[in-house]
Amino acid sequence: MKLPILLLIAAALAATPAAAAQPAAPAAKSWATSEGTVVLKDFAFRSGQRLPQLRMRYLTLGQPRRNGRGEIDNAVMVLHGTGGSAEQFLRPQFADELYGPGQPLDIRRYFIILPDNLGHGKSSKPSDGMRMAFPNYDYDDMVEAQRRMLAEGLGIKRLRLIMGTSMGCMHIFVWGQTHPAVADALMPMACMPVEIAGLNRMWRQLAINGIKFDPAWQNGNYGAQPLQGLRTAQSLLVVAGSAPLYFQKEYPTQALASANAEERVASALPQLDANDLIYQLDASRTYNPRPRLEAITAPTTWINSADDFINPRNFGFPAQAVRRMGNATFRLIPETDATRGHSTHTWAKFWKDDLSALLVRTAR
Repeated sequence: MKLPILLLIAAALAATPAAAAQPAAPAAKSWATSEGTVVLKDFAFRSGQRLPQLRMRYLTLGQPRRNGRGEIDNAVMVLHGTGGSAEQFLRPQFADELYGPGQPLDIRRYFIILPDNLGHGKSSKPSDGMRMAFPNYDYDDMVEAQRRMLAEGLGIKRLRLIMGTSMGCMHIFVWGQTHPAVADALMPMACMPVEIAGLNRMWRQLAINGIKFDPAWQNGNYGAQPLQGLRTAQSLLVVAGSAPLYFQKEYPTQALASANAEERVASALPQLDANDLIYQLDASRTYNPRPRLEAITAPTTWINSADDFINPRNFGFPAQAVRRMGNATFRLIPETDATRGHSTHTWAKFWKDDLSALLVRTAR
């Protein structure tokens, strides 16, 4: 199972001396899931390219409930970030806070859908064999694949809620504009509804260049992974996912910090594919919902965190966007030595009350 790129940071913590000194944590719950795959025929990309078959894999928890018209009315879709997969939402810091009895997404009440997005996990991606001949997908293509997966594979016309983290957060802004009536509520976390530019594009471009400038990449036709290029890219990803106060607390000496940084990169490398990573990072190139924010009419609770390197707290975009969306609220989670930088979005304890409030205010 591949770890999501920007969550590899959290996965390494259990091996640190600071973590080892703590009492043993209780065993994580095991969440029973069902796995499915939908094959979308003749999928057309915005680039004009086509695939005769596009595979979308997903996990589900809970059971669908049908209303008097026979329509599923309790479906919640949760969308992962760059390099992620459905499995990341089964981790204790997310699942154990949300899916149990009386919790916000109690699976006795809701039907939870966790897709592997296009280019990720077990869904269709360059490393399946096409390599750099794989269609040049973008976020609009990824949202269309999600839509067709829901409609053609699961028979779902409307969702109770769409949640999304990081890249999944940006997908929600695309959903809100292109299909404004598809969900009762939206909860984007850890993104901005603006073009990927400035520092956010720069680190992505440098990570892509790090791979492409490795002679072993061979224009994507490598026999073995271009490890030097991947090492450069993963090093940038570690920085992008950093949490300054938390890292200072956990790694307060030069030796601890250096050793842990090296371990994070080394442990990630075997799980990465160079071509997949290039596509994943570059898929954001056409994203820019800012001109049409007024089209997003669904009730929205948008959450960012103050220690997020990728989405800095001092941008004025959130206040501007909320005024234009009309039915949206925004909260910035304060930075502490417990928040996790960009990865705060997958630690539900920081925002589960916001989710509960959104579900209450959009109850049917």
